[in-house]
Amino acid sequence: MKKITISGASGFVGTELINYFESKSYQVVAIKRADLSDEERLIEILDGSEVVINLSGANIIHRWSESYKKLLYSSRIDSTKALIEAMESCNNRPKLFISTSAVGIYKNDKIYDELTTELNDDFLANLCKEWEAEALKADDLSIRTAIFRFGIVLGSEGGALAKMLTPFRLGVGGTIGDGSQAFSFIHIDDLLSAYEYMIKSDSLDGIFNLTSPNPTTNYALTKALGKSLKRPTILPLPEFVVNLIFGEGAKVLTDGQSALPKRLLDSGFEFRYESIEETINSLLSHR
Repeated sequence: MKKITISGASGFVGTELINYFESKSYQVVAIKRADLSDEERLIEILDGSEVVINLSGANIIHRWSESYKKLLYSSRIDSTKALIEAMESCNNRPKLFISTSAVGIYKNDKIYDELTTELNDDFLANLCKEWEAEALKADDLSIRTAIFRFGIVLGSEGGALAKMLTPFRLGVGGTIGDGSQAFSFIHIDDLLSAYEYMIKSDSLDGIFNLTSPNPTTNYALTKALGKSLKRPTILPLPEFVVNLIFGEGAKVLTDGQSALPKRLLDSGFEFRYESIEETINSLLSHR
């Protein structure tokens, strides 16, 4: 029985991963927030674990005050640093470390895959760069290391979709601004499968975009939601309102990226849900 240890396990993706792997008879251990600041306890948890999954990080969709920016940084960089240091001290080190990043590392002017070297230079992109650099230090410990750059994860039990549904069901959902901003997404089932795929592989490592093969726009997402729910989508949310609510953090909603999962596709991974319409219809049929 493989032992999988997950940091940041209490969030939407972490909860889904625990349920998924436990249903497949893996032994899953969740790292609590307090464990990250207790080196001896962390070493004890990680020692003998075959796979470590790092999901730690405060919610990015928030108003980015200076204090919250510090939290975004510490919850990602410092927690990853603690995991690396603990793994280094293990007598029986993990064989695989899967850390997290985001497609927000890319610019928003064209479609990007993992081979690009043209990365953005704003707060979110630089946060991702530092996060990835810290995680890749596991390579120096001879631990196979993968970094998953998430698009927006869509699932029926939480995450972004759950927050969108109420206004759309009330008939007051609409685009953010003109809706032209890119929207790279992944169905939660494909995300879970990608984790298992990486665990079962012996050779894959490095950067992977966890996005569907068909990035879309906020407009197409809005229309897919309206059609599936049979509700109108004629009331756009002006960008200035989003900016008033979230300040600099509004960029996550108003300034999307188009990313392709080239490396997963090239390795033979098959997505079950490639389009936004397939994804939304699948998820809303469960509700």
